[in-house]
Amino acid sequence: MFDWLVKGRGRPAGRPRFRGGCPCGRFWLYRGVVVYLCDRGAGRQGFYVLKKNIIHILRRAVRVLLWGTLAVAGGCMKYGPIPEEDFSYPTPPGEVPEGVFIVCEGNFMYGNATLSFYLPSTGELQNEIFARANGMKLGDVAQSMTIHDGTAYVVVNNSGVIFGIDPVTFRIRRVIRGIGSPRYIWFRGGKAYVTSLYEPRIAVVDVATASVESYIDTPGHTSTEQMVAFGDTLFVSCWSYDDTVLMVDLVAGEVAGEIKVRSQPRQMALDGAGKLWVLTDGGYGEGAAPGPPALYRIDAASGRIEREFVFRMGDTPRGLCVGAAGDTLYFLNGAVWRMDTEADELPQHPFVPASNTIYYALGVDPHRGDVYVGDAIDYQQQGVVYRFAPDGRGLDTLKVGITPTAFCFR
Repeated sequence: MFDWLVKGRGRPAGRPRFRGGCPCGRFWLYRGVVVYLCDRGAGRQGFYVLKKNIIHILRRAVRVLLWGTLAVAGGCMKYGPIPEEDFSYPTPPGEVPEGVFIVCEGNFMYGNATLSFYLPSTGELQNEIFARANGMKLGDVAQSMTIHDGTAYVVVNNSGVIFGIDPVTFRIRRVIRGIGSPRYIWFRGGKAYVTSLYEPRIAVVDVATASVESYIDTPGHTSTEQMVAFGDTLFVSCWSYDDTVLMVDLVAGEVAGEIKVRSQPRQMALDGAGKLWVLTDGGYGEGAAPGPPALYRIDAASGRIEREFVFRMGDTPRGLCVGAAGDTLYFLNGAVWRMDTEADELPQHPFVPASNTIYYALGVDPHRGDVYVGDAIDYQQQGVVYRFAPDGRGLDTLKVGITPTAFCFR
């Protein structure tokens, strides 16, 4: 279970607050819980750490049951379904679509993922819209969100479910199940392609029936992450403990090639000139061959690497995005950074300086060019989202759910 915690969620975005280990593994203070990762089995030291975690969890469970019993006996709390509310946020005909969904992953194993909705023109913010519209919780660890053909799909990783909701009313339209630890979803025609953290294959879903109809095998790669398409080629990053970007032939339905990069390619983005950008996290300096993270520019038509920009050892870049005009990159590395797609080196000065907090998520409005930054703060309390104009001016500050992790624009 604890190996799942570390491998399923990856390393922390920043440096661990505490780290130690034995010759065959490591333990981490991760979001308030000590977890142990052992590549060859836990020895005495590993067992000691796990034992402390188990005792901590059992104590917490006893406290919850005790307080729940007292509350029921005293009649102070009421239990039951979440009341459903009606929402309606249509886009007027002829106007530019407006509205930003903010995906908040919550805490692993707590089932407290949430979804927020924000209107930039009025500043209106609605939190927990999924639960309030559907009378049920979103689930455990929300990962990503994509809008396709009038339906917004929310991928809930640890719950193993994808909800298709109405982007106007937030009500559930369809549910996709049967994929282990889904991460991202991408569409072409009537099919959806879903990556997985633990399955050596990409699931192909029939959208009309919301059922898995086939798979694209990824031999030798047990973890697939983000997807970006160029023509009939689907580029797929293999993130966890891997160093490969797959090239999937969408016509043949199989892997047609591979691009080798540095350890753990995570985010990808396609710019306006047909260049694929790939950001690796370097494995956070762990593994058999630790190395620094890197940013790659790849010609999407040929799959050829054109440029490699290497970060410093210890850097933790993430959140790669392309600006609205397609000629600017944005990414996080402590601060928020902006880079021209024709640049010869990594930027020297941040777009938004670091502020002694945890910038965890990044998104760029494709219609207006505004930049959204998710602040995890401490991974325990409600997170904050900052909205910046394309020139870096602060525009708004929003208090959302725990750990804002992704943005989806209508």
